[in-house]
Amino acid sequence: MSEMKPSILIVDDEKNTRDGLERALRREYRVRTAESGDSALELMAQDPPDILLTDLRMPGMDGLTLVQRALGRYPDLVCLLLTAYGSVETAVEAMKRGAYDYLTKPVNLDELELVLKRALRSQMVESENANLHEQLDDKYGMESIIGNSPAMAQLFDTIRQAAPTQATVLVQGESGTGKELVAHAVHRLSNRARGPFVAVHCAALSMNLLESELFGHEKGAFTGAVSRRKGRFELADGGTLFLDEISEIDASIQVKLLRVLEERTFERVGGDETIETDIRLITATNKDLKTLVKEGKFREDLFFRLDVVNITLPPLRERVGDVPMLCSHFLQEFSESNNREISGFTPDAVTILSNYNWPGNVRELRNTIEKMVVLSRGDRLSARDIPANIREAVKASGPAVVLPSGDTMHGGDSLAATEQRMIMATLKKLNGNRTKAAEELGISRRTLHRKLKQYEEEAATASFE
Repeated sequence: MSEMKPSILIVDDEKNTRDGLERALRREYRVRTAESGDSALELMAQDPPDILLTDLRMPGMDGLTLVQRALGRYPDLVCLLLTAYGSVETAVEAMKRGAYDYLTKPVNLDELELVLKRALRSQMVESENANLHEQLDDKYGMESIIGNSPAMAQLFDTIRQAAPTQATVLVQGESGTGKELVAHAVHRLSNRARGPFVAVHCAALSMNLLESELFGHEKGAFTGAVSRRKGRFELADGGTLFLDEISEIDASIQVKLLRVLEERTFERVGGDETIETDIRLITATNKDLKTLVKEGKFREDLFFRLDVVNITLPPLRERVGDVPMLCSHFLQEFSESNNREISGFTPDAVTILSNYNWPGNVRELRNTIEKMVVLSRGDRLSARDIPANIREAVKASGPAVVLPSGDTMHGGDSLAATEQRMIMATLKKLNGNRTKAAEELGISRRTLHRKLKQYEEEAATASFE
């Protein structure tokens, strides 16, 4: 918010109310007034205010409708409602339409002043959070899932389709393939992105601890329960709950989980209060749940509840073509974090890394590149920097797979070049439509704009040199 006074638009069909509020607020605020919803929207189109303070009951467009329309055009606007017809129902409806708060007439000016200050603080926090979310997009959006193989293209498409829905998602894949990254991406691209993302690794907890972790407990529910504790279902309310290694949960917890999915209610351990929860559930497993169902180790009805959208991550050995891009990405990451100046890989290093089976998948590759960066003595990573067990495994596996053209790969440059080719090709295919290109590439329009600006600056610099 700028250093000048915050602006407020007062909307009321009663002139005395408008004038009185204007006199009371003009010392601290830049105040404008309007006598109707239509005239208020016209004023906002000229200069959107920081705060909208509107009467509820007005001829023509009422206050609730005005709030809804104003927020549709100006999502960051703080809206307050005034009414002489105070009721819980009205307050609830106002909040549903997006109002920040609700005051009754006659207006208590001290209360109004407190509400306005609280609203402005809230607006500042929202702005800071929005900036933080933009920074997190690169980490938890689809940009963190690297690959341009056909299998990954299909994965990106499924994520884009599933994310805006409320459907439960089951992510399957071997250990190290990036299942939690997918869960983060689904959350960040959903309409719950501003809500919490809460993760639970089920295999790390015993049955009793997991039950308490998920559903919370009341004081005295068991030895050591010295106070009430909220569970992850409560903490994730309004957002996404991610249950990793879902195949490891006990049969009794499977029953409770099924009930939450069916009824959206649960009780804390040791309690009898029924608690409602609004969460989007994403689960993950490195096992075949269908096989576990056949073996009687996993409830079939729960499996069907979880398997609404199924996202299967391919192992790295099935997308060998993505290995160079992943290597480049991790090289750039660890060169920067370890303050090392390493320009790239030698051709023999790329060949060995691309021909290794990677039983630990992307996680193993990431750890390997980090080790190579930390222990390297040169400015390029070569075959001798690759751990001996990987070199021996590739040597024993037989003839090397022929790599695509362009054997030499340069760390950040190679990734950037590949990325730029994909972006420019997509733009060309879509006749320069940036919105559609961003959607197809799985990145935000803001990120696409930043990349294109970067390319222009680099081209201008090269031309000047």
